[in-house]
Amino acid sequence: MRAPHHWWQTGTVYQIYPWSFQDSNDDGIGDLPGITSRLEYLEWLGVDAIWISPIFPSPMADFGYDVADYTGIDPRFGTMEDFDRLLAAAHAHGLKLVLDLVPNHTSDEHPWFRQARSARDNPYRDWYIWRDPAPDGGPPNNWLSHFGGPAWTLDPASGQYYLHLFDPKQPDLNWRNPAVRQAIYDVMRFWFRKGVDGFRVDVIWMLIKHPDLPDNPPDPNWTPAQPPQHRLLRIYDQHQPEVHAVIREMRAVADEFADRVLIGEIYKPVEELVTYYGANLDEVHLPFNFNLITLPEWSAAGVRDLVERYERALPPGAWPNWVLGNHDRPRIASRLGPALARIAQMLLLTLRGTPTLYYGDEIGMEDVPIPPERVVDPLGIRVPGYSRDPVRTPMQWDDSPGAGFTRGEPWLPLAADARQRNVAAQRADPHSMLSLVRHLLELRHASPALNAGSYRTVEVGNPHVFAYLRARGPEHLLVALNFADRPCRLDLRHVAAEGVIAVSTAMDRAGHIALTDLDLRPYEGLVIDLLTP
Repeated sequence: MRAPHHWWQTGTVYQIYPWSFQDSNDDGIGDLPGITSRLEYLEWLGVDAIWISPIFPSPMADFGYDVADYTGIDPRFGTMEDFDRLLAAAHAHGLKLVLDLVPNHTSDEHPWFRQARSARDNPYRDWYIWRDPAPDGGPPNNWLSHFGGPAWTLDPASGQYYLHLFDPKQPDLNWRNPAVRQAIYDVMRFWFRKGVDGFRVDVIWMLIKHPDLPDNPPDPNWTPAQPPQHRLLRIYDQHQPEVHAVIREMRAVADEFADRVLIGEIYKPVEELVTYYGANLDEVHLPFNFNLITLPEWSAAGVRDLVERYERALPPGAWPNWVLGNHDRPRIASRLGPALARIAQMLLLTLRGTPTLYYGDEIGMEDVPIPPERVVDPLGIRVPGYSRDPVRTPMQWDDSPGAGFTRGEPWLPLAADARQRNVAAQRADPHSMLSLVRHLLELRHASPALNAGSYRTVEVGNPHVFAYLRARGPEHLLVALNFADRPCRLDLRHVAAEGVIAVSTAMDRAGHIALTDLDLRPYEGLVIDLLTP
C-alpha cells in the first residue's frame, strides 16, 4: 500500500499579496478581513492553501519585507483578532494558511536594530553584520544591494558600516550568531502554536554570508543593458555551504508540530536548487522552483528540457513543485501573451508536484503600467524601469469603479481592462481563463494521476509539442501542449489508440478522440484520459 501524501504535496498553493487582494474598510489597501471575505471564492476555485505575503508591523520601506515586529499584525491589515478569525475561517473552508517569514533581515526600526546601533558594545550589536570602513573610508567590500547601490550603509554615530543586501532600511541579521537563530525559531513556534500551517521563507539561500566578506568578482556576461546591481557574481553573499545546517535547524522546529510545511524562496538552477531538500530530505519540504519564471526560451523544447532536468536532479523521495508567477516577477500573461498563458496554466496544474498560483493569474491579469509619480516600490525608485508595482496591482473582482477591490482610492492604479477582465465576468463565461483554471483544479482533486502520480515524457515527433504521461494505478492521463501558432497533427498510437478529452485549453472540446490522428489547434493543450485495454 502506498504511503499517504501530505496536503502540501497533493494540494495547490495560492499566493495572496495582502495589499491588493480585498479592501474591507475603503482605505484603498487590502486587509485581513478582506481576505476572510473572499475565502468562499478560493474554496470555489479549488485551491488548497493560501500563502499571504508579510502582514507583520512594518514601516513599509519594502511593503512588509522590512519587519519591525515578528509576532504582531500591522494595523494597515487589521488586528491579531482579525488574523485569528481569518485562520479559523480558512480552516473551516478546508484551506491551509502559510505565512511569509522574513529571517534574512529586519527593519531598521526593529527594537533589535535600534539596540544594535545604539553602541558598539550593546549585546544586540552582533545580531547584525557590522564592519569598519575600508582604508579609503568607503564600504568594507564591493557587495551590491539587490535594490541598487552598495550593500553597505555607514552609521555615523558608531563609525561602522552595516550590511543590507536589500534596502538600507533592511539591515541583514547575523545568522552566525546562535541568539539570532533562536529568536527566529521562537517566532516560528509562536505562529505554529496559533495553528499556522507553514512558512514560505524569504531569500533563505542568503541567510549565511562568507565569514571573511571578500569582494565578489565581476560577471563577465553582464552588459550595461542589465540592471547595474547584476554586474557582480554573487559568490560570497549567498549560497554558502553553512546555510544548510541553519535550514536543518529550521526544519527541526517545523517538525516539532504536526504536518507543517517549509517552503524556501531560492532562485537557483535546478541542479543547485535541489540541494536545499537536504541530503536526508531534512531541509525545506519545497525549495521553490522558479525556473519556469526565469526560463529564457518558452517553447516546447525549452520547457521539456527543464522538466526533464528537474526530474533527473530531484533526490530520491523529494517532492517537486512549480511556480509561474509571484509578487517580484512580470505576470505570465504579460510574458507570454494570453494564448500561451492558457498553455502555461495547463502545464502548471498537470506537472508532477505542488503548483503555486499567483493571485489574478487565474483570470489572466497582466502587468499594469504605473505612471512615474505613482511608483512606490523601493526597487523601482532606486533603479528606474525595474519596479515591481505592475505585478502587484489590485485584484479585479467585478466591473465596479474600484473593480470590487475597494470603494476608496486604490493604493496602486487598477488595470485599464478591469471592467472586462474580472472574476465576475469570467465566472459567467464557460470558456474563460478562470473556467479553465477551475476545471483543471477540479480535475487535479479528482485525479490520483495528477495529484500524486508518476511523470514520463512522451516522444511525439513534433518540435512544437510537449507531451507527457501522468499515471497512478489504473489511471493514465496524457497531456499534449502545442506551443506553436499553427496546428499540429500527431500519431500517438504508441501511447494508446484512443482516449477521452478531460479538458482542453479552449474549454470547447470533449468526448472520445483517436490518438492515431490527433489534431491540436494553434496554442492548444489537451488532457486526455487514456482508454487502455
